[in-house]
Amino acid sequence: MIQRFVDDVLAVTKESVKTFTYESLNNVVRLINGLSALLLTLLPGRGSVLEGVHGWELRPTFRGPRFPRWMENGVSSFNQFIHELSVDSDDSSLDYSSGEEDGIGNEYPATPSSQSSRGSRSSPGSPWPSIKRVHSHKEHVVHSTTDRRRGVIEDLHLASEIFIESAFEMVHKAAHFILSPLDTIRTLFRWLWSWSSCERDHDADVIVPTATLGDDDPVPSERTYTFHQSLNTDARTCQDVITELGYPYEAIRVVTNDGYVLLLERIPRRDARKVLYLQHGIFDSSMGWVSNGVVGSPAFAAFDQGYDVYLGNFRGLVSREHVDKNISSRQYWKYSINEHAMEDIPAMIEKIHEVKTSELKLSQPELAEETDSDQPFKLCALCHSMGGAAMLMYVITRRIEEKPHRLSRLVLLSPAGFHDDAPFIFTVIENLLLLLSPLLAPFVPGLYIPTRFFRMLLNKLARDFHHYPAVGGLVQTVVSYFLGGDSSNWVGVLGIPHYNMNDMPGVSFRVGLHLAQMKHAKKFRMFDYGNASLNMEAYGSPEPLDLGEYFGLFDIPVDLVAGRKDQVIRPTMVKRYYKMMKDAGVDVSFNEFEYAHLDFTFSHREELLAYVMSRLLLVGEPGSKPKLKLKPSQKVPKLRRNDKLDG
Repeated sequence: MIQRFVDDVLAVTKESVKTFTYESLNNVVRLINGLSALLLTLLPGRGSVLEGVHGWELRPTFRGPRFPRWMENGVSSFNQFIHELSVDSDDSSLDYSSGEEDGIGNEYPATPSSQSSRGSRSSPGSPWPSIKRVHSHKEHVVHSTTDRRRGVIEDLHLASEIFIESAFEMVHKAAHFILSPLDTIRTLFRWLWSWSSCERDHDADVIVPTATLGDDDPVPSERTYTFHQSLNTDARTCQDVITELGYPYEAIRVVTNDGYVLLLERIPRRDARKVLYLQHGIFDSSMGWVSNGVVGSPAFAAFDQGYDVYLGNFRGLVSREHVDKNISSRQYWKYSINEHAMEDIPAMIEKIHEVKTSELKLSQPELAEETDSDQPFKLCALCHSMGGAAMLMYVITRRIEEKPHRLSRLVLLSPAGFHDDAPFIFTVIENLLLLLSPLLAPFVPGLYIPTRFFRMLLNKLARDFHHYPAVGGLVQTVVSYFLGGDSSNWVGVLGIPHYNMNDMPGVSFRVGLHLAQMKHAKKFRMFDYGNASLNMEAYGSPEPLDLGEYFGLFDIPVDLVAGRKDQVIRPTMVKRYYKMMKDAGVDVSFNEFEYAHLDFTFSHREELLAYVMSRLLLVGEPGSKPKLKLKPSQKVPKLRRNDKLDG
């Protein structure tokens, strides 16, 4: 009777403590969310800033925040949470079935993109089986699938509950031992006996063979699992996103001339003679091109239209992939946009040329009779922001070096390069970088989050910003003000899985300095090493090359796209490209959309996909040669590789 009474008292006390802790934390969160909502009501112009942020409750209120399902029905239970967690994990997987059931049970109506995708992969002769994707709200937009992780607030709830459960479990056992001494002695004896048995058999391994129902060869085999979501952070890769949606995937390791190891990812169509190469911008990765799922991502749209799709990744990861495993941080981050254009892009495009030429000549023997100078496929490039600047620099330098660039068309989304018309904060950063670069460069070689803990914290905060709309809206508004009023979904971008505790894209100090040099000079030019002799060694002149003077070397069409709401690279800067190229005789077009800077890759905009595909379809059939043009009076410098220059 006494034991039962003590158990009841402990159970009631435990639930009371859990309720008090839970409600206290809830009240703190409500206070923070309410204060954020109050600040939002006081900030001017918040409507234009938040209008591009989809899926949030943007009208700030003082109501409590939305909590996870396991907290909705009163006081939570730890065991109930574990059960719900396992159910959520099982539900997050995608369901695949034969193509005969296609169209049954879809939550969303079929789109032209998804229809063509399924049709292309089920077409005769295709190596890919017909696959049905069961659509859900998680499938369409990668940043909405942040439900797979826990935020900081959820971690606090869980940690407090675990602590309370553990503390009361210890008290319960202590009370049981005191009230039942005989049971205590028997338990102690069993513990000592089991401990001695473990000492004798500590080397024993338990292997559980498994077999998958329906396999052609149902022989039990061992299976190794990797826990990708450590601490419930979202660490999915571009490969995970592509394969989860039922698309084929291939990873190609590319080594540059200066030893950097790059990841060139592919959604392969091995027999296709149309190839699209996508290149991301600053603080981004290939994930940006697939972040909107099947319907709104350029990579999937191009694949659905019959393209062999390659997704390039610049150097600049926290993991520091390099042939020299002992390379220092200072040496690894010692590069500018020059190296992106003259090392990274050439290495990836030459690898694409090598792979595609080999595959096509194997699958289509008649191509083997063509001469080596003929490229058996057409390669187009779609680039965003800094990727556009690097691609322009690549084409110009290849033409100067009289080497083939292998491209048939460029589509540039808000390309960097001209920045003199920019928000005031960029001018402040420009002056600070130019003034303090000699002092900062040795100590700050790259801009990134250096530790796993803070990267994990960022990953979890991104979850919290979606759960608490007033807090997220406040952060979004402040960041937008800081960047001149650009209404991109800056907070939502943090939810993309390439910002995770294991790795993230960073930016070298020299890249930032290079952009500051361009802004200061009001020219699209190569990196200034700060020394006339070093510039002379790199470019053959005491000043870095003004690339705008060599636009006449372009022998392929260029399509420029600007965003009217883009405050990072304003439309006036993209129009300057257009005017200079037009004056130089380049086949160039210009178009504008009601986009902010990140809308080109992050937002779900089918009108942009339609425009991009329409420009790509203008490329002729493989085998047609572009007409090379070079102004007779134009003096072409001789470039030298500058990876050893110290600046």
